[in-house]
Amino acid sequence: MVLLDNEAFLGELGRMFGRSRTAGTVNITMKRYDGRTKPDPRPSKAPAVAPPPPAEYKCLVRAKLRNKKIATVINAKDVNKFQLAYVNVLRSNMDKMKKLKEKKGGTKRTGRKKATQ
Repeated sequence: MVLLDNEAFLGELGRMFGRSRTAGTVNITMKRYDGRTKPDPRPSKAPAVAPPPPAEYKCLVRAKLRNKKIATVINAKDVNKFQLAYVNVLRSNMDKMKKLKEKKGGTKRTGRKKATQ
């Protein structure tokens, strides 16, 4: 997985969307990131001291197309700026989405009877 800065990530994400037009799907995940690169140790019989929580959480964004993976880490102060640029990339590349088929037949019957008073 390649860790990129925010602008490079958005540029590469746009190129991924372009490549996915012929075949493939772009999977995007976002999650809270506290900066640790190693997992927590397994609990043992001895009391373990938990690490203090970070002063500021970050956001980890990953994208995958076939076997190519990219990622970026967003600081809390840059979230608004990144979100605006991210939305622009999504809007410009979501023009080929399939429309949902409308359901025919109106309402469905449920097996319940209405309660009478």
